[in-house]
Amino acid sequence: MTDTRHAKFQIGQMVRHRVFPFRGIIFDVDPEFANTDEWYEAIPAGVRPKKDQPFYHLLAENEDSEYIAYVSEQNLLDDSDGTPLRHPQLNQIFARDSVGRYRLRDQPQH
Repeated sequence: MTDTRHAKFQIGQMVRHRVFPFRGIIFDVDPEFANTDEWYEAIPAGVRPKKDQPFYHLLAENEDSEYIAYVSEQNLLDDSDGTPLRHPQLNQIFARDSVGRYRLRDQPQH
């Protein structure tokens, strides 16, 4: 039997964290956890997400800084309020199309 995982969110989609005050744009997706065991074990057991779900790489930001985040699907919500991101790498990775959606720069536009 084959186990196929489907990501709820897409590359280029704006999201926010369900618990912590940060938001970002997805630039890569792992179908299940693919980070180090040390990273995973550093998360307190009471809030540690399951590994068997998609994990997302984000250009993330909060009020104070911009950074790269790695977040489980269960901890993300759609962020469609339209407020632009200020992350310094945004324009290196993404371009906006005519309707305001983000697409990877190395992807052809359809």
